[in-house]
Amino acid sequence: MIIAVDGNEANVSEKVGVSVYTIKLLEYFQKKATKNQQFTIFIKNKPNIDLPRENEFYKYAVVRGDFLWSQTFLPLELYKRKALGQSIQVFFSPAHYLPRFCPIPTVVTFHDLSFFYYPDEFLKKDLYQLKNWTKYSVEKAKKIIAVSNTTKKDIIKFYNIPEEKIDVIYNGYEKEIHPRGEAKKQPKLHLGGVKQKYILYVGTLQPRKNVGCLIDAYSLFRNQRPEFKLIIVGKKGWLYEHIFKKVEDLNLKKNVIFKGYVSDIELTNLYKNGDACLYFDPNSPQELSKKLQQLSDNRKLRSDLIKRGRERIKLFSWKKCAEHTLNLLLNKNED
Repeated sequence: MIIAVDGNEANVSEKVGVSVYTIKLLEYFQKKATKNQQFTIFIKNKPNIDLPRENEFYKYAVVRGDFLWSQTFLPLELYKRKALGQSIQVFFSPAHYLPRFCPIPTVVTFHDLSFFYYPDEFLKKDLYQLKNWTKYSVEKAKKIIAVSNTTKKDIIKFYNIPEEKIDVIYNGYEKEIHPRGEAKKQPKLHLGGVKQKYILYVGTLQPRKNVGCLIDAYSLFRNQRPEFKLIIVGKKGWLYEHIFKKVEDLNLKKNVIFKGYVSDIELTNLYKNGDACLYFDPNSPQELSKKLQQLSDNRKLRSDLIKRGRERIKLFSWKKCAEHTLNLLLNKNED
C-alpha cells in the first residue's frame, strides 16, 4: 500500500509547533517504509536538506503551485495519479486542512480550535478560512486525530462530530538532543557571561498566548526577586508590537530577553535549567506573580513538581505518537 502525506509543514527552515510534529512523523515513516508499506510525501517546493532522505519506498513528490495549493493543485495531482493506476490508499494531513474533492480516504490531525475562542485575534479572511476549511476537513475525513482531550471535546462541540470518529494521540517530547560530533554534556547556560537565574517562556508571540500578563506579573515579581531575568523564546506571530512596548513602558529592557527562534539544542538547555508547573488565573498578573514567588521560595514545592513532571513525561514520546498514527493510517485502509 502507499500512504500519501502533506509534508509542507516540515519543509520549513525554522520548525516549531506543527512543523516539529510533522517532521517527527516523517522521520518515523521513513524508517518504517517497506515494499508493502510505502510513503509519498507531497510538498510545494524541493525538500530541504533536513527532511528525511528518500529511499526506494519513501519518496517526495513536488507539486508546484501557490495560491490554494491544498484545494486545487494537490487534489488535481491525486486524481491524475489515480487515473494512472497509482494505488494510494490513504491521504494524511498533519495540520487541519484536507485537499478538496480528494479521490482517496483521508485522515487529518487537529492541534487546537483556538479561533473559536479568540476570533478577534484573526483577520476576517483568515477566520473565515479557518472555520470553513476546518468544517470541510472534519466532515470529510474518515478519521480525525486530536492532540489532546481538550481538542477532541472542542471538535465535538463546534462541529457536532461523533466521538468515535476522533482518536486522541498525544504529541511527543524530545528527551535528549545530542547532535553529531557534540559532546553529551552540554554547558550550563550563561547570560551575558554571568550565570543567571531566569523565568522561561516558550511560544509564538501573539495575543492569545497572553505574554502581556506574564510581563506584568514578572514586573511585580521582580520587586521582590530582582536577580531573576525573564527569557522569552519564540518567533513573532501577529499583533505582537504591544509586547515590546509593554517591556519599554515598564523599564524592563535590560531584564526581559527576547531570544526569538532558538535551536533545539539551546531550547533543551533552557528547559534543563528549571522545570516546574503551577496553575493560575491567566488574566491575573498578581496571581501569576504570587506563583512565581512560591516557586522561587519553596524548594520542596519545586522538587515535588519536578518529580511529578518527570513521571508525566514518561507518557509522551515521538515514537509512541508516530507509531499510533501509523497504526491508525494502516487501519483506515481496511475500512
